[in-house]
Amino acid sequence: MQHTDIGKMKKTVRILGTHGVPAAYGGFETAAENIALFLVRKGWRVIVYCQTKGSGPIVEDVWRGIERVSIPVETDGWKGTSQFDLKSIKHACRSSKDLCLTFGYNTAVFNTLQRIKGIPNVINMDGIEWSRARWGWMKQTILYVNERIGCYVGNHLIADHPEIEKHLLTRAPQRKVSTLTYGADPVTSAPEEAVRALGLEPGSYFNLIARPIPENSILEMVQGFSAKRRGCKLVILGKYQPELDDYHREVLAAASDEVVFPGAIYDPAVVQALRFHSLAYVHGHTVGGTNPSLVEAMAATNAVIAHDNVYNRWVAQGAAVYFSDAASFGACVEQLLTSPETLATLRANSKRRFFEEFTWEHVAGQYEQLLLRYLPK
Repeated sequence: MQHTDIGKMKKTVRILGTHGVPAAYGGFETAAENIALFLVRKGWRVIVYCQTKGSGPIVEDVWRGIERVSIPVETDGWKGTSQFDLKSIKHACRSSKDLCLTFGYNTAVFNTLQRIKGIPNVINMDGIEWSRARWGWMKQTILYVNERIGCYVGNHLIADHPEIEKHLLTRAPQRKVSTLTYGADPVTSAPEEAVRALGLEPGSYFNLIARPIPENSILEMVQGFSAKRRGCKLVILGKYQPELDDYHREVLAAASDEVVFPGAIYDPAVVQALRFHSLAYVHGHTVGGTNPSLVEAMAATNAVIAHDNVYNRWVAQGAAVYFSDAASFGACVEQLLTSPETLATLRANSKRRFFEEFTWEHVAGQYEQLLLRYLPK
């Protein structure tokens, strides 16, 4: 595929560090897809590197105007991701001196290659991943070192939250750090069938979507909700394996019969319907920056009960009531069940805050303005 002439005519960016497009994995992939589509609409040439399973040659094609470079990797997990990142960076450096937008710093040591070759590289630095105990000391050390390297070799660093920017400013000067959040598409309607198929009544349940780990406060929320009869449900999405995980076992043991565990649901239409028709969204994340699931709940105009910390306070602001433990979570639930006025206010604030800060048009527009600063002359 010959792109030389196109490359001379158009502003060009290569997006690295995600599993690729279309998004089918997580927040980074969703961001990459929406930013890429926005830039294509604005006349950019966008190349996205995509990780595929297996072996064979690199395949290039086009999806919705985005040029894809699909790189097969046989290994799973961190090793496979590292192999993919290295191959992507080598391909990007060999092909051109195009501007790079990299999502994540887990393999920032490889980004040294772009620095050596004088290729501009803007890096989204994600959260303070090395601080999370769930990784274990070896992965924490690897992440810590790569964060330091990323802060040095990146031409510009993106924080997804003002608190993450504060952290990055301990490692890099202000001129090379910016806060750009994640986005979502507004949800104005959703069919009720998907909700009823799970045995739920629209408007009569709270919903929770989070990885079942202690830092997401799921046990405290289940305990607080189950402390008394509520007359409604708490629906918790996710894969729970009590036979393998002590924390999962604790959560399930603490749950009353009003807590529903439908398992992990990956169909975006079903998840969207669950959000849209819920009484409120509950969000127990205690670490990280701007969490995509919280933004997506606000995109559905959900009232929110959120863990009280600087990350959630900045994102949700007046769209949420806040808890710190099981008892205060229970009090928040009671407040929303007994005060229609509070519920209406939170929903109105959720809609206002979302359109103020978190639409993809707004977020991707900020990315474009930043990338324009680093286009090779």
